[in-house]
Amino acid sequence: MPVPITVALLGYGYAGKTFHAPLLKACPALALRYIGSSQPQQIVQDLGSAVIVEADYLTLLQHPEVELVVLATPNSSHFSLAEAALRAGKHVVVDKPFTLTYLEAKALCELAQRQQRLLSVFHNRRYDDDFLTLQQHLKREQFGTPVELTSRFDRYRPEVRPRWREQAVPGAGLWYDLGPHLLDQTLRLFGEPLSLSGEIRIRRPGALVDDEFAVTLHYHAQTVKLHASMLQQTPTPRFVLTGSNGEWQCLGLDPQEEQLKAGLNPASSGWGCRQAGEQQDLTKGCYQLYYQQIAAAIYGHGSNPVPATEAARVMYWLELAKQQLSH
Repeated sequence: MPVPITVALLGYGYAGKTFHAPLLKACPALALRYIGSSQPQQIVQDLGSAVIVEADYLTLLQHPEVELVVLATPNSSHFSLAEAALRAGKHVVVDKPFTLTYLEAKALCELAQRQQRLLSVFHNRRYDDDFLTLQQHLKREQFGTPVELTSRFDRYRPEVRPRWREQAVPGAGLWYDLGPHLLDQTLRLFGEPLSLSGEIRIRRPGALVDDEFAVTLHYHAQTVKLHASMLQQTPTPRFVLTGSNGEWQCLGLDPQEEQLKAGLNPASSGWGCRQAGEQQDLTKGCYQLYYQQIAAAIYGHGSNPVPATEAARVMYWLELAKQQLSH
């Protein structure tokens, strides 16, 4: 087996702690040796003393041992940190959203090409059980020609929380939080839409940024309705696919995020499996596959699982909707 690729993870908030650190550690081809954070005690408690903690991100970006930089920092820092990492000759994984604007995303794609370094975006919802199953249904045309797809990701959080994602700062709000997932999945399924319509709005008392959206993507023969709300208390289907020959619904959410929050990892018993009583006719999710594919691509044995150019198209539609549909 080749020598593991040395990784620096920048940021140890929710995304860094819950998703990236355990998934990086689960990949034998990657060695998580450095974490950029001001929480050394928490990290030693979680990951042990073998991981070196450095508060200065730029120090890690320039570290000669670091080969892959993973950015799990606030959205507004993605562009500048990814740019610095690429200029330092590092491969880069950026948590979603890729950047704040399409122009920033395009600039990073061009820089990665010039530097001949891998640049990828962590669109982990490509590896959800419901989305993998939906892809198979469409490929096999099990419900005929697709006419309409509804993709919802609802929550019930009526109180505004004191965290940056709900403050009036660049890159905050529900559209920039969940919109990238739903847009990325839609582009994977149907390609570029002809146009979009809908609303991105603030609904909760005291909210400073959007907390609900209903965005429709229009295609020649299909419409795709993307919806998310922080005020949806009654459970709604994650997906509803209407075809010329029937309909398919998926209830509940892929379990991998909740399993990671509970301290499980891809080696744990029952990983990716839904509980008894939940929908079972689904292809099991596999978040661990993302970093396995990243390592293979760096070694030259496979392709980038989420090319930056694909993530840039997500940014194009994310930004366009924000400009045209915000209320």
